Amino acid sequence: MAAEAGRKLFGTDGVRGEAGTFLTAELATLLGRAATASLQKDRPQVLIVRDTRESGPMLESALAAGIAAAGGDALLADVLPTPAAAILVRRLGLDLAAVVSASHNPYKDNGIKFFSAQGTKLPDEVEARLEALMEGDGPAPAAEPGRIEALNGGEDDYVRELRAAFQIDLTGRKVMLDCANGATYRVAPRIFAELGATVEAIGVDPDGRNINDGVGSTHVEALAERVAASDAEIGFAFDGDGDRVLAVDSVGRVHDGDELIALAAQGLATRGELGGGVVVTVMTNFGFHQAMEAAGIDVAVTQVGDRYVIDEMLRRGWKLGGEQSGHIIASDIVATGDGIAAALLTMRELDGAALADAPAMEKLPQRLVNVEVADRESLAGAAAVWDAVEEENAALAGRGRVLLRPSGTEPLVRVMVEAPEVAEADAVCGRLVALVRRELG
Repeated sequence: MAAEAGRKLFGTDGVRGEAGTFLTAELATLLGRAATASLQKDRPQVLIVRDTRESGPMLESALAAGIAAAGGDALLADVLPTPAAAILVRRLGLDLAAVVSASHNPYKDNGIKFFSAQGTKLPDEVEARLEALMEGDGPAPAAEPGRIEALNGGEDDYVRELRAAFQIDLTGRKVMLDCANGATYRVAPRIFAELGATVEAIGVDPDGRNINDGVGSTHVEALAERVAASDAEIGFAFDGDGDRVLAVDSVGRVHDGDELIALAAQGLATRGELGGGVVVTVMTNFGFHQAMEAAGIDVAVTQVGDRYVIDEMLRRGWKLGGEQSGHIIASDIVATGDGIAAALLTMRELDGAALADAPAMEKLPQRLVNVEVADRESLAGAAAVWDAVEEENAALAGRGRVLLRPSGTEPLVRVMVEAPEVAEADAVCGRLVALVRRELG
């Protein structure tokens, strides 16, 4: 199978789509060949990890075949969280890592994303080169194919890396985990137990189709109900590939990525360990910015996407960043979101305190409405809309904010308003939604 000329395959997080229709075995093989050929190295070593979807073994095998056909050795580490790939590729001195996962998507979807030898996601320009290599018949097969081998001990190496980073004692702490029937289902309960915690876990019975199905960070209400009805002091909900996490306190209140990042930033800054400021996205709650200003912590803001957060962190040499969705990056551990590391970071910063009693920020009421439009690109030239946004932002100055942005993939304009009171947020959002519909609908 050849990739169609000019067809963009890579999105914000690798190549992703329905397995067997968009993401076929043939496409996975071609991706493996192109990624391996792009290294321009004799016998490159390429790691593959995957989540628990039923299409995972098929795509893993096809990807490995492409790697071997291009002269590389494919090392199969079986089911592991995405951040384990970023850690292992660097720890083992490998040339590339590939993850077969569609993160928080339903089981029918799957994806393939790559990490460099340094454990970072591939930049846009490298992905563009891979797509160019895939056009026509793709790169020529190597004169001597590589091997496909099992990589044993990958989970042990990942656990050792996390335990070295978080030398904490959780004895006597009762923790509930929701592993989304995904990639963390073995390793998350294991590391919390090894650190001394009493662990109760749900979402640890994957059957290939139940990943993210009513469980995990996209359905955190399941964990919230269980924690509130139990004697657990805290709960953590991971997504399907383990690169994000949300927390639940003992009364069942959900704490999102903004709150967990604020908690970590304040603790690290107090001890002089923050190493600069913190990087977040435009979607981060205004209350976070107020809390960081009060704590004297610098904040840098990027567009939505953990890869942009990571790029800015690396550019500035800062250690902490993330997204409201629960992608939390501690770059001195791993240069990508790591849900288990973020959960352990939270436990370390709480230092025995209850999450319910340790508010790091006061969230402002937020209203987000997706408005269908004829052409999302027309937002840029909608003078009446931007005049109204400027006026509303001026009225909210120091108390809240307005953010409008087009969807990256759909004919939508996202209208977000944050204000001190729900009624004010609703009123401002209602006015702007009506205006966008009138001007662009």
